[in-house]
Amino acid sequence: MSNTFYMPPMSLMGQDAIKGLGTELVARKFRKALIVTDKALVDIKLVDRLTQELANYDIDFAIFDGVKPNPTEKNIEQGLDLLKEQDCDFVISFGGGSPHDCAKCIALVATNGGHIRDYSTGVHLSAKPQLPLVTVNTTAGTAAEMTVFAIVTNEEDETKYPVVDKHITPIIAVNDSELMVAMPKALTAATGMDALTHAVEAYVSTAATPITDAVAIKAIELISRHLIKAVEDGEDRQARDAMQYGEYLAGMAFSNASLGYVHSMAHQLGGVYDLVHGLCNAILLPKVSRFNAVEKAERFADIAKAMGVDITGMSSVDAAEAGIVAIEQLSSAVGTDQKLADLGVKEDKLEFMAINALNDACSLTNPRKASTEEIVKLYQSAM
Repeated sequence: MSNTFYMPPMSLMGQDAIKGLGTELVARKFRKALIVTDKALVDIKLVDRLTQELANYDIDFAIFDGVKPNPTEKNIEQGLDLLKEQDCDFVISFGGGSPHDCAKCIALVATNGGHIRDYSTGVHLSAKPQLPLVTVNTTAGTAAEMTVFAIVTNEEDETKYPVVDKHITPIIAVNDSELMVAMPKALTAATGMDALTHAVEAYVSTAATPITDAVAIKAIELISRHLIKAVEDGEDRQARDAMQYGEYLAGMAFSNASLGYVHSMAHQLGGVYDLVHGLCNAILLPKVSRFNAVEKAERFADIAKAMGVDITGMSSVDAAEAGIVAIEQLSSAVGTDQKLADLGVKEDKLEFMAINALNDACSLTNPRKASTEEIVKLYQSAM
């Protein structure tokens, strides 16, 4: 059986990495960028770090700052309209997962046509590469800056769906930890737990390979050791750098091994209730992990060891449970150990979300298969 591995051909990493972007754009003879971001990043002038770099190299740009926290099909259409109106020849996303996902979809539809929903019914459905996409990341969690995934909200039927396509892989990904220093504690915590979820789900995925295993385990090590420090002190450069590498490695893992029920269930919570994706993952991860550990105890034992748990003398089952407890303890330490009911989730929507979760592409690689009733019970356990 052969495997294919996708990631950006170039990544700029570390403090002040954005200062290397202009040279790369000029070398590619790009003329005008559509910058896809959200209004908050414009208001706090963080986007100025990007626009100044573009101005230094005489690269023109237009800004689309209408991206919602859970980007919608309408956001994509709005961005496409501005792209055409401004005659942009490439796209830059600036921010976290929402701008990256929106920008990926804009760039994909710009060259392939149709509606973004056309690319959601399978994997790698597009015929042509997207319009060149550069991603500038400001969070350490989603890894959307480098993956083959984009998540879209359909406001009409309250669902979220993934677009999984090799042609949405960015050509350049920028992870500048200086852009992450301004992240508030709650966002640092939620995105960090999102990154941990990526690594855990990729490691137990039915599509895992030796390559994805290696980067997933390293990601778990980095995140478990540095997330609390990054949350407690956003100015801690060492912690920010470690989280930046951890989330990127986790992205390498899940972009190629895919995910599981945590994500397919969290997508529905975002679609119905517009909840923060990373927070939903943090709440669901221990619940789904215990469900999956029945089939993958040895893998969860590896995860326990990567999180610093001494599993000497333990059975694989006991070690797996110790690893899940370590996940719960980390979530508690950073403030993401919350209840779905406290976030407004209602019992009457659980079956609807469970049905849609099982139809989500992320469910295909979950290591243990569940019925609709079992997914409902997992939601209930998190209420």
